[in-house]
Amino acid sequence: MDKVLLKDLKKQDKYTKFFQEWAEQEFKAHPNEKQLIENLESLSQSIGIREGLVIACFDYRNLNLAFFTGEVEKITGYPESIFRKKGMEASFAMLHPEDREEMFKFQKIVFEHFHQLSLSERHTFEFSYTTRWVHRTTQEVKWVVAKVRPYFIDEAGNFAMDLHIIFELQTPPKVKSYDWTYSFIRDDGTRVLVTKDSPNNKAVKLTKKEKEIIQLILDGNSSKMIAEELNISANTVATHRKNILRKLGAKNMGEMVKIVASYDF
Repeated sequence: MDKVLLKDLKKQDKYTKFFQEWAEQEFKAHPNEKQLIENLESLSQSIGIREGLVIACFDYRNLNLAFFTGEVEKITGYPESIFRKKGMEASFAMLHPEDREEMFKFQKIVFEHFHQLSLSERHTFEFSYTTRWVHRTTQEVKWVVAKVRPYFIDEAGNFAMDLHIIFELQTPPKVKSYDWTYSFIRDDGTRVLVTKDSPNNKAVKLTKKEKEIIQLILDGNSSKMIAEELNISANTVATHRKNILRKLGAKNMGEMVKIVASYDF
């Protein structure tokens, strides 16, 4: 059966095409690559192979899995041998069909935004995603959440290999399909967080006072404190807050904070 599945994955080879831009980077050798992989081995042993946990690395130089561990076969229904021979294809084949397109879109977003950053900013880059895996034999749908960061960036600044820490969720999340975020720290120390729901190419016109109130909110001030700071009434602050939410398309202050983190106000 493994041979049949392997033959099928080799024949289709349809998922790695979405990552050709990654593979076409002009990579340079990484002097500590062997040590980095050995460190992963030590990490997996030190934390133990916890149930529902997978550690994996995608190698974008050859579009394969450089490393993975955990109870892969139990969680996915795909044998370890398949991941070792055709890792990237197997990884995407087990994604819920409704999540694949969103995942490919997100990978393009990651690639484009990562390469717009300075080298120091690239080293702070990380992203996360929530998705569904479909068990190969039982067809059971399992939700997982992954935290990802570059595991090594070569001397040319290319994203050569990533590190995934993947957890199986015991209860379904609030989201109903593939969800994602990415973040990085600017050279000036500002943290930028972008979510799937962040406005895209959307012009938002905020007044000088609204921008001032946003900054005070981000600094942790309450409405009362903001009113005292700006010498305005609490009702005026409340009106400004409502206008800010409306302009940003945010439902609450939590969403507002996520959205403004992706803007240069």
